[in-house]
Amino acid sequence: MSGVTAFVNVRLVDPASGYDGPGSLIVAEGVIADVVQGGAPKALAKDVEIIDGKGAMLLPGLVDIRVKTGEPGSETKETLKSAALAAAAGGVTSMVVQPDTHPAVDEPSVVDFILRRARDIELVKVYPAGAATKGAQGQRMAEIGLMAEAGCLYITDADRPIVDSKVLRRVLSYAKAFGVLVAHRPADPWLTAGAAASEGEFASRMGLPGSPAIAEKIMLERDLALVELTGARLLVDQLTTADAIQSFRRARAKGLPVTATTSINHLSFNEIDIGDYRTFCKVEPPLRSEDDRQAVIEAVATGLIEIVVSAHAPAPAEDKRLPYDEAAPGAVGLQTLLPALLTFHHEGRIPLIDLIRTVTSAPADLLGLPQGRLAKGAPADLVLCDINAPILIDADKLLSKSKNSPFDGRRLQGKVLRTVVDGRTVFGG
Repeated sequence: MSGVTAFVNVRLVDPASGYDGPGSLIVAEGVIADVVQGGAPKALAKDVEIIDGKGAMLLPGLVDIRVKTGEPGSETKETLKSAALAAAAGGVTSMVVQPDTHPAVDEPSVVDFILRRARDIELVKVYPAGAATKGAQGQRMAEIGLMAEAGCLYITDADRPIVDSKVLRRVLSYAKAFGVLVAHRPADPWLTAGAAASEGEFASRMGLPGSPAIAEKIMLERDLALVELTGARLLVDQLTTADAIQSFRRARAKGLPVTATTSINHLSFNEIDIGDYRTFCKVEPPLRSEDDRQAVIEAVATGLIEIVVSAHAPAPAEDKRLPYDEAAPGAVGLQTLLPALLTFHHEGRIPLIDLIRTVTSAPADLLGLPQGRLAKGAPADLVLCDINAPILIDADKLLSKSKNSPFDGRRLQGKVLRTVVDGRTVFGG
């Protein structure tokens, strides 16, 4: 796409402004030149490319802040390019990749490598998260300040909780001095060691070692106490249980600088979906009880949990086609995030504009990014989507290198027609 482009006859959905209704949008030189709410633009020059949306939804490109790839070190799982292709097909225009690679993203040179690779690929925007500790091993603090200078958006040890409270306190204190956000997974590692499912009647009947829901609350309470001590900003990495949500609610009521995510997997599935040992449904944290799932949905509906992530974690077939308790956890999710999220709109559970906020303006605002909104001067990162079009998820046809999708065989509604990044069409068209 070059020059000036006009999207006309579309349903604009922009959580940042609160607008959901008919309109048009003009793109020029990679940014949004004008937004016309309620109708068509004034007379356009003859050389303007006109895209008739035919009533489809035009929304800001999705910002997915928790994506795992295999690059560097495990490219057979996923490369940055294959992840970017999947992201573009799913309407994700910005993604934050996790630092637990080989080598880990724990110093400025690796941050720079990822940023350069993303620029060379020229598809979606890729930002690195930096490791909080060296090698993401939870022992010695990484070069937080230098990585932030190099361009990492937040720091985290990804799936690995920082067990040593003194180390996490130092990380939080140091990060606060640099104004850096810290993300941390709340999971007591002793209670969750060796677990393959959520502890309870279902896991017992299946003969699977269980992880008690209380493990999430115990670690979260520790983390919240350290936030209160240090004043640092914390991103709670995937709230999945009702008890932990109550703890988080109290922390927000106290005014602590904390934000939480949950994954589309924990919104969409419960422990019963494991079925006959479906390893595609083995994720980390494990799928929870239906009561927990409903509590997560309610927390998203009320805005307590502000951000939904794909938790994209590719695993090749040889890592999944194993006995359930030996199979690698993880699920690909970049292409299924948007249609799966729209399920809650179609079911009348959560208003459309509130759903879209969790994957656009909310994550963008948290990380200080200018995208995630339909506003004059904002980057022209856009998704045109037919929200009513039925789709059948076929894992073999997903663009990720790994095909481990729990949505395989599920019917959803919401087809991405076109994805635009900085005014360039990177999918569809």
